[in-house]
Amino acid sequence: MEAGNSCLTALHRFSQPVQIGDMPDLVVRRAKLAAVAGVVIACASAPRVSPAAAVYEVYAIRYATIPNFPVAALIAGTDTSRRLDIAMMVWLLKANGRNVLVDAGFHRPDLIQRWKPADYIEPSAAVARAGTRAEDVTDIIVSHVHWDHFDGVDLFPNATIWIQRDEYEHHVDSAGHPLNRAIDAPNAMLLARLRRAGRVRLVAGDAQEILPGITVYTGGKHTYQSQYAAVRTAEGTVVLASDNAYLYENFDKHLPIAQTLDAASNLRAQDRMRSLASSARLIVPGHDPAVFERFPLVQPGVARIR
Repeated sequence: MEAGNSCLTALHRFSQPVQIGDMPDLVVRRAKLAAVAGVVIACASAPRVSPAAAVYEVYAIRYATIPNFPVAALIAGTDTSRRLDIAMMVWLLKANGRNVLVDAGFHRPDLIQRWKPADYIEPSAAVARAGTRAEDVTDIIVSHVHWDHFDGVDLFPNATIWIQRDEYEHHVDSAGHPLNRAIDAPNAMLLARLRRAGRVRLVAGDAQEILPGITVYTGGKHTYQSQYAAVRTAEGTVVLASDNAYLYENFDKHLPIAQTLDAASNLRAQDRMRSLASSARLIVPGHDPAVFERFPLVQPGVARIR
């Protein structure tokens, strides 16, 4: 029996009338109050259980490639001459009619012109390859405010946006102006506008189950309060690291990402991801093209994480 149901059953039992021989009524009442108090204390310390144990299908979706990217900008201390064609990804989680994205990519013309991505399609079109229309995306978990993870949120008109409160308040003021260079002015204004429209949910810190079967964690310090997600699936818990771990090499060599405000925090986050995931195989880094070699493709650029 789940902890919540056990507590309710016990409290109901102790609320019923009792007859204990010739014991004075006052003694009975005191005994019952003591028993109820014990149950309440036990229930308060019991682990919380999701009301609906959603089990998700998880897909990595590639919408572009940034060619010839310096690996030294991804992994601290690596050879500055190394280059890699990195995958630009979002992740789709599907269960019980809910379609959740982790991150939303980018689509502004000035960003496309600046970064010149190869094989680019809009993230909404890429998500459609996985069988989900843009208007059917119900939620977007924004791991952090960088352009390539946040800029595409306005492609999904019905989605609720989930972002850490500290991440939001560190980067955007009440008028929608950027407070930190990690977010550019158009995206700061977009984020503030979405909040005024009632579409932004601010997450209150670490280890929060924001939706049944999806828990977000802080740590890694890619930005001020970047987050990553652990997702319940039929194969176990999948961890979507986003930019808190760029490549499999971060895990294989236990090296922090190059772009972090706190390298020690980033390594602790990597260790925690290993403890959260049901298998190290089910930790998905943010930009490694090998994701689409390690997991089966269901469509071009769409890999099922299983």
